Amino acid sequence: MFTYCHDALFSKMDCDEIIRLSRSETQDKGGLVGGKQQGDIRRAKISWLDDAGPAGWVLDRVMGAVARANREAFDFDITEFREKLQVAVYDESEEGHYDWHSDVGEGPIAQFRKATIVTQLSPSDTYEGGALEISLGHKVMMASRDQGSATLFASFMLHRVVPVTRGTRYSLTCWSHGPRFR
Repeated sequence: MFTYCHDALFSKMDCDEIIRLSRSETQDKGGLVGGKQQGDIRRAKISWLDDAGPAGWVLDRVMGAVARANREAFDFDITEFREKLQVAVYDESEEGHYDWHSDVGEGPIAQFRKATIVTQLSPSDTYEGGALEISLGHKVMMASRDQGSATLFASFMLHRVVPVTRGTRYSLTCWSHGPRFR
């Protein structure tokens, strides 16, 4: 199994606080690995939460969820969390989206990604479109849109966020790391 769902990783109040924390950080246009901007592939604003500061509790909760999913579904060799937490904002004004991609890449950190966890921060009734879809090869799985729910999947799996057509979608992403896949 290469996907795992956690129905209520964060409460509504937790999600609101994560969004508030992300707004206090600098928001940049989301690039691809290497920081390249390609609007036809990705249109989003991103900010990074520092786990050593007021957002430390967020990483603690994510690490617990990843550990549980890894025991129950993945059994990957996960040794660390090398990257900060990423909050992405997909807005209707720019048809925010992220086309099909995997999170494993050639970069010095991306090549060690094992599992990706994406948490839905926005209430589902505040936006349209914006679905997180994960390719299972023969079919596509749509992640839960429930606020606070988290979807974990192997970082090498193809996934996308379809364009947001109304409102704004906020999500939290974190990657776990370990020795390269063989």
